[in-house]
Amino acid sequence: MLARQYLRENSEIVKEAIKNRNMGEGEVVVKLLQIDEKWRVMKAQCDDLRHERNKVSTLIGNLKSKGENEAAEKAIAQSSGLKVELEKLEENAKALEEELKKGLLELPNVPHESVPTGMDESDNVEIRRVGFENLREFPEDIVPHYDLGVRLDIIDEMRGAKTTGSGFYFLKGEGARLEHALISLMLDIHREQGYIELIPPIPVSSASMTGTGQFPKFVNDAYKIEGEDLWLCPTAEVPVTNMYSEEILLDEDLPIKHQAYTPNFRREAGEHGTETRGIVRVHQFNKVELVNFTRPDSSYEQLELLVNDAEEVLKKLQLPYRVISLCTGDLTFSSAKTYDIEIWTPIGNNEEKNDGRWLEVSSASNFEDFQARRAGLRYRPKRHESADYIHTLNASGLALPRVMVAILEYYQNADGTVEIPQVLRPYMGGLERIEGSDPIGESAVGAGLRN
Repeated sequence: MLARQYLRENSEIVKEAIKNRNMGEGEVVVKLLQIDEKWRVMKAQCDDLRHERNKVSTLIGNLKSKGENEAAEKAIAQSSGLKVELEKLEENAKALEEELKKGLLELPNVPHESVPTGMDESDNVEIRRVGFENLREFPEDIVPHYDLGVRLDIIDEMRGAKTTGSGFYFLKGEGARLEHALISLMLDIHREQGYIELIPPIPVSSASMTGTGQFPKFVNDAYKIEGEDLWLCPTAEVPVTNMYSEEILLDEDLPIKHQAYTPNFRREAGEHGTETRGIVRVHQFNKVELVNFTRPDSSYEQLELLVNDAEEVLKKLQLPYRVISLCTGDLTFSSAKTYDIEIWTPIGNNEEKNDGRWLEVSSASNFEDFQARRAGLRYRPKRHESADYIHTLNASGLALPRVMVAILEYYQNADGTVEIPQVLRPYMGGLERIEGSDPIGESAVGAGLRN
């Protein structure tokens, strides 16, 4: 959330930020400033009335002490009138303050000056590519992960849709084992990088969702638990960021680095008609999340370190990827600056083979004090100084389904098996390749042998 003082003093910057985010011309800023001005005038009137009432109260005491009862009664009547007037004015001021707070919650963060200006993802800026100097030799015909998953009987979308609905799936056998191995690898890597592990609650409150910026903008994308003020966790960023809400941390505590593995639930599954097959866009997925709490003066240095921390997983897996800086029009609502890490697979979009495509597996963002103001996250620079808002950052380390997709397509062999990356083999009991298993049930009868 932007501070009121910042909005008053930098209204043109905020309007420009809204325009660059393709969220209008900033008319909402003018409206909020008008509400703020009314609130300040009304607040001053309330202060004047309180001061006047205090004077009258003092007068009443003096008059009574002098025995001037008639004059005291008139003063008492005046005080009662001032009280009624003050209560009405305070009620109106409170309503204006609530309207202002609601409006501020709907304002996006202001992009950092280093963020490229642009309309959409086509204006994002590539920072670097890694891992393309020694690409594997690929089979002539690479099978998409969704078809390969069926052939190897390791991904079962059909039964996932039957038990729950579209966008849900089963991982089976070596597929499930591969994802467990990835989770363990990520947790080990990030532990060595200094991250403290958490197992957070999965349901989160509306206040927590508001604290990180999911609400009110993305309320329709969340899964509600009926009859409760609880929502299924869309990302571990929500519970982990809010765990220190309304607390004051000490300077010596910072930076704090947490990692948390959770399942995540989101109604929104991407653009209509995009990656509708397979496990690229789904409603439930697993992820290891990295959350940093840091001092304001070092948060951008910490952002670069955070990107490096997430990249390390892909380097260990020897998967090719790139890092891009998101433009203003592609930034998330709460972010001041974001780097996306996109993994490359040799299968192109629209099932065009061997031309490759990019899959986002992590967004590393600096929210500055935007989330901290919403959630009440502060630190005390020195014991004798007043508390200030900390800066929060987070990144996926990484989103597991898309890493699974990349492994199944990038490490695919000509015989339909999948080479297991060297770094994962110790986590899979020394298994060197995924060979799959025979399908189960009458639906498999007559399907023939796997290649």
